[in-house]
Order: sequence, then C-alpha cells, then structure tokens
Amino acid sequence: MQQNDFNEIRMDIGRKIKNIFGNKIRSIEFYDVVEEAGHWSFKISFFAYDYFFVVFNYELDIIGFSIEVGNGRLLSVTNTHNCYSNIDMDTYIQGIIEELELRIPDKYLESRGWK
Repeated sequence: MQQNDFNEIRMDIGRKIKNIFGNKIRSIEFYDVVEEAGHWSFKISFFAYDYFFVVFNYELDIIGFSIEVGNGRLLSVTNTHNCYSNIDMDTYIQGIIEELELRIPDKYLESRGWK
C-alpha cells in the first residue's frame, strides 16, 4: 500500500463515520497512526449518543468497532472482524449504529430524538 492510499482510506472512513452517525457523535479523534511499509494502522475514537466512548480500529485491512468499558479495556461491538477491502462501509457502519442502539434504553434515545 502507498502512503497516499492509506491517507485516503483513513480520511474516507473518518468522513463516513461523521456523515452516517451525524449528530449522534462528538469529539472524533484520530490516533495511534502507524504509516510504515508493511504495517498500516490507525484508530478513531468518538463519544456516541452521549452514552458510549467508541473506538474504530484499522490494522492491515482488518476493521472493527469497540466500546471502551474502563481502564482502556475494549469490548467489541460485533463478534466478527471484517476486512475493509471486502465490505460496504456504509452498510457496516449502519449495522454498528443498530448494535449500539440495542445497548441504550429506548427512553434515552427517544428523549434526544434519536429513535
């Protein structure tokens, strides 16, 4: 992978997360960016629904979303790992939104206009 390709992937995923989650997230941040030949990785963190601290991880084409549960420990939102190159990111992110909403009380979502 070329550095330009990696930067494009990173920015594209960040935009998709912002656009699909919309007003349901805040404080988006890129970190742990590694741009070395043979090792490309990054993380994107954000606060979702004013309820969860969520981390997106990309490492060597493997992607996943996790919820931070304290002391830096992460709990995967889904039980599967996916490859960026083999997935429709819009559909994938929408599925993550549905999984997150299952973990939040309906009354809370309704009170904020998210349900």
